[in-house]
Amino acid sequence: MDREVALGLLERHLPNANLRKHSLAVEAVMRRLARRFGQDEERWGLAGLLHDIDYEITKGDPARHSLEGARMLEEMGLSPEVVNAVRVHNEYHGLPRETLLDKALYATDPLTGFIVAGALIHPEKKLAAVDVPFLMHRFKEKGFARGASREQMRSCSELGLSLEEFFALGLEAMRCIAGDLGL
Repeated sequence: MDREVALGLLERHLPNANLRKHSLAVEAVMRRLARRFGQDEERWGLAGLLHDIDYEITKGDPARHSLEGARMLEEMGLSPEVVNAVRVHNEYHGLPRETLLDKALYATDPLTGFIVAGALIHPEKKLAAVDVPFLMHRFKEKGFARGASREQMRSCSELGLSLEEFFALGLEAMRCIAGDLGL
């Protein structure tokens, strides 16, 4: 599947613009991580772009989220590696994250929302106003971006990345698509 087809799927399955922006942000960070680790950027990008493809049909049922998405993507012929990364990114299921792709998607999912929250509290409401020390400071505040799992973001250590490096890579990637994100 190429990116244009994947974007069409997002339009069809995710009518919420903010959820599509989240998907674009996760895609951007996943592509940046793929470059960092010498992995296939297209495959990692598709995993990020399509990881929440089932959100509209499972939003009230975390027991189905990601399992339904993985089923959909498998039926569409996506690689088993992408399908599995989508399946295991939902911590609700407790499925093991074994590959680098699995671990990267799991850690990246909450990171993008955390970075967006950082941008939104600045007067400029821009990613350019955010830096890593700011994010590190906010990371310690339990009330800031409460929905962004600190535990999931800390799992970047399973990729051999410090939290600071993970934030830097995520911020760099998201700044590259700031216009698409409205930030």
